[in-house]
Amino acid sequence: MSVQQIEKEDDFSKKNNIDIITFGCRLNSYESEVIKNLSSDAGLDNITIINTCAVTSEAERQAKQTIRKIRKNNPSTKIIVTGCGAQINPDIYAAMDEVNHVIGNDEKMKPETYHRLSATTERVLVNDIMSVTETANHLISGFENKSRAFIQVQNGCNHRCTFCIIPYGRGNSRSVPIGEIVNQIKLLVKNGVKEIVFTGVDITSYGEDLPGKPKFGEMVQRILNLVPELPRLRISSVDPSEIDETFWHVFATDHRIMPHLHLSLQSGDNVILRRMKRRHLRDDVYQFCDKARTLRPDVVFGADIIVGFPTESDEMFKNTCNLVEECNITFLHVFPYSSRPGTPASKITPLPKAIVKKRAADLRSIGQSLEENLLKKLVNQKSTMLVEKITDEHIMGKNDYFIPMRVTLKPTSTLPVENSILLITATDFQNGILNADDYTIIEN
Repeated sequence: MSVQQIEKEDDFSKKNNIDIITFGCRLNSYESEVIKNLSSDAGLDNITIINTCAVTSEAERQAKQTIRKIRKNNPSTKIIVTGCGAQINPDIYAAMDEVNHVIGNDEKMKPETYHRLSATTERVLVNDIMSVTETANHLISGFENKSRAFIQVQNGCNHRCTFCIIPYGRGNSRSVPIGEIVNQIKLLVKNGVKEIVFTGVDITSYGEDLPGKPKFGEMVQRILNLVPELPRLRISSVDPSEIDETFWHVFATDHRIMPHLHLSLQSGDNVILRRMKRRHLRDDVYQFCDKARTLRPDVVFGADIIVGFPTESDEMFKNTCNLVEECNITFLHVFPYSSRPGTPASKITPLPKAIVKKRAADLRSIGQSLEENLLKKLVNQKSTMLVEKITDEHIMGKNDYFIPMRVTLKPTSTLPVENSILLITATDFQNGILNADDYTIIEN
């Protein structure tokens, strides 16, 4: 799964007296939306659900800190802990006096779990995630952000990268059947969603467990054919070694796929990639970026990168920096390596923290420079923007490349609605945001 989970994305949702706090990845954000509906339908009241991440020990420390803070501020709420942290380390959370129930990743997606909670004092409801063979599908009508919605197309992972604990929190790879994905997208589009983001743990492994073994590209092609009313499709983190030719064909011919591809890269050095047990080497990344740019010259790239993996030398780190610059990978999620107990890499002597910290800062600096170069290129260029928020002074949203945009309203402006698609010409940029002072409404 994308290492961007290491970042804490506090997504706070509230429905009735049900509070949901989400840590981690986009898949967790999707699942929190499902949890919100399931717990409300079960009639639960005055509960707080913590949907945890377990990519690093730091992610779990933050979750535990949040649990203690919630209990202190709201002594009467019932606290339920779920997510990857709860699945991998249920006893740790069950031992916390603040916690009422611990629910596993499989159980959190089942309606009966929430009905059961109102009648049981059982603290731990966690099964063997490796025994799960199907991904529970749930139709959700929308998200807090009415413009964009994450939907799950896949869950789990069959690979065992040496730094990653997530397969033990998510289980083996399971794909959502194409028909169910179509039904979900049709419902969301009917309710006004203009952009769908495919999410999962390892989405480019899609289809290995389904009849006929449809590949990721075939799934994308069929979705776009069967839902012609969908204006925009965004692909989340992909493995550069698993992209199939059908995907490249669709990427080249259907511009509803946004020209922003995010790579699960982790390193740009072959020795480190092998020690991580990644499936690609640096040449695969060059070939991926070259092919994408040949098909769509406007495409931009992002990547997850771990710096300071045990045994990484200065030269190995330099290889990563060179690859980022030569492939012009603009949007970097850079994470200092953090040992995760239970993984093979945790048994290797770590590098000094000062070295790891400096490498992270150096690579982030390269990323900031590349991002600034892209923003300069986009000034005076047209792009489309999906509207996410309208205030008295500005319209805000993200463009094709997922770059934040801000349009200054004029007294004579015709107001769009939230989730409109606008044609924008950027005038300048500031703090990573493209600014504009005029627009044309393409789709309301």
